Amino acid sequence: MAENKNFVINVNGDGGVNISEEVIGIIAGLGAVEVEGVQSLAGNLTAENISKAGQGKLAKAVRVVDADPGKIIVRMAINMKYGYEIPKVSGMVQEKVKQAVETMTGLVVTAVDIRIATVSVSSNN
Repeated sequence: MAENKNFVINVNGDGGVNISEEVIGIIAGLGAVEVEGVQSLAGNLTAENISKAGQGKLAKAVRVVDADPGKIIVRMAINMKYGYEIPKVSGMVQEKVKQAVETMTGLVVTAVDIRIATVSVSSNN
């Protein structure tokens, strides 16, 4: 996210609306950490600190790729809690992220690619 891309969601006679990649990353990240079994995003970004994280730290966990006009691909790395089924949790994260981003931005999410960065085995789950 270092280049600070913007995604156009609306252009009409009154002007246009652009959403930064960072905002989409925050929306996607917050959606992901709401799923049971997700400890945090890579870099230990939790629901409490995602919006406060610097752009560089968020970029390690969430990337947004421009697929076609009005369409994006979200790529993210998550830390999972031990004892949860990776395929099941990953599928729920994909659904939650797609729904959150599409609802809030109007962009079409064509794919949500998940990378499991770590599995937390701490007793604080």
